[in-house]
Amino acid sequence: MEGALQVPIIDLSSIDLSDSLKKACIENGYFYLINHEVEGDLIRRVFDGSRGFFDLSIGEKMKVLRKNHRGYTPFYDEKLDLVDNPKGDPKESIYFGAPEDISPYGNLNQWPTEEILPCWRSTMEEYYRVILNLGKRVLSLIALALNVNEDFFEKVGAFNPPGALLRPMHYPVADEINYCDQYMHGCGAHTDYGMITILITDGVPGLQVCRDILQKPQIWEDVPQLNGGFIVNVGDMMERWTNCLFKSIYHRVTKPEQERYSVAMFFDPSPDCVVECLKSCCSESPPPRFPPVRVADYLKEHYIWLPVNMCNKNITEEEMRTG
Repeated sequence: MEGALQVPIIDLSSIDLSDSLKKACIENGYFYLINHEVEGDLIRRVFDGSRGFFDLSIGEKMKVLRKNHRGYTPFYDEKLDLVDNPKGDPKESIYFGAPEDISPYGNLNQWPTEEILPCWRSTMEEYYRVILNLGKRVLSLIALALNVNEDFFEKVGAFNPPGALLRPMHYPVADEINYCDQYMHGCGAHTDYGMITILITDGVPGLQVCRDILQKPQIWEDVPQLNGGFIVNVGDMMERWTNCLFKSIYHRVTKPEQERYSVAMFFDPSPDCVVECLKSCCSESPPPRFPPVRVADYLKEHYIWLPVNMCNKNITEEEMRTG
């Protein structure tokens, strides 16, 4: 079953956002973000460069094949929902972490050469910095909504170092790739692992959410793109911090009727950050539902492989290569 979702709008130009932001995270797990001050020209250049990358030959894209969770992810490589997409998701993407000068782990990102794709590296690094700052601003507002200091997430080490991953994605139309019957969706149903995700699309429909995964039949609601706005959703780490007060919402991308591009920034906390239920979100009733967890251990358990020198406990280089 499908329907239309009325997504709350959070206007960053407003003076007091605590109540509306808290309500959006509790009731929806998603919201639009407007008046964010991210320049439209930068967003245009990000999408232009992304289209240029995905238009490259498979041979060129495979030169930057993903390792250490950075680089190109081919079609069907990601398997988020084996019921709907048993052979994997019919989409392609590329992952980037923090630029080299703000990452202590060296140059892990992989880029096509400047000759092949001029200016894309500088554009994506600029976009990463801008969205990183935007995410920090949103998380400071979320902290205030949770009755903790606005620098809470900074102080617990969520950004030391930045663990956010930037991911342009490409969904071709069914005529260009063999969806067949086994490919029900462009992206299988899942929740995100981190604190929040900041997403922008090219306006082509496809994103859907399910606010009650236990309901039978499940009700899937369309999330249309708001022109000039970002879509922000709550992730698993935030759900754990808030003792399930905030929803890490189940979402997917339907089989696109036209070619679709999107760019997501996943705000995973730093690998050594410990996520523990906020005192403002628990008591004797309800007590904490989850024990404290180190982010790297949580991600390892959920098959998200970090670079060896980022979570160097019990992970071998061979596991990294095969993970």
